[in-house]
Amino acid sequence: MKIKISNLKDGIHNFSFEEPVGDIGLEKPFIGNILVDVELNKLHNQVVLDAKLTMNANFDCDRCNTNFNSTLNNNYKMVYLIGTEPEDSESINLTYLSVDSDKIELNNDVRDFALLTIPMKKLCKENCKGLCAKCGKDLNDGDCGCNQDKVDDRWLPLMELKNKLNNN
Repeated sequence: MKIKISNLKDGIHNFSFEEPVGDIGLEKPFIGNILVDVELNKLHNQVVLDAKLTMNANFDCDRCNTNFNSTLNNNYKMVYLIGTEPEDSESINLTYLSVDSDKIELNNDVRDFALLTIPMKKLCKENCKGLCAKCGKDLNDGDCGCNQDKVDDRWLPLMELKNKLNNN
């Protein structure tokens, strides 16, 4: 994904890209195409890019191990300054372009921000009940009938302490 900036007039320009996830270096869990909507504001010495990413991914639920598809979204802003980069520049969302640059390459930034959309906890649904610790039945399909009241003997001293504190 490239945007040719050398022939753009100053002002706001909109671009839309749709590419297979493999073309920008994304692998599993991403599937299908990635949609990138870009609003580019070109000024005299800088270009401000505002991108919206939409992609699909295939996960296994962390609670019930069910396979599910999810649509992921992310937005990012990038500022491109035209000129030479100072030595002490450490901003993540600021990139310097040489005066003779004629295009902006989006693939690396799109790939990085797409990877940031992968959730830490992947759930098939917000209220997923998971699997029974005793029999392994998916509790989203109904109760398994296992007796959940029995407490591991190792926890009894703590439960006694808790009961004493609650009674005082």
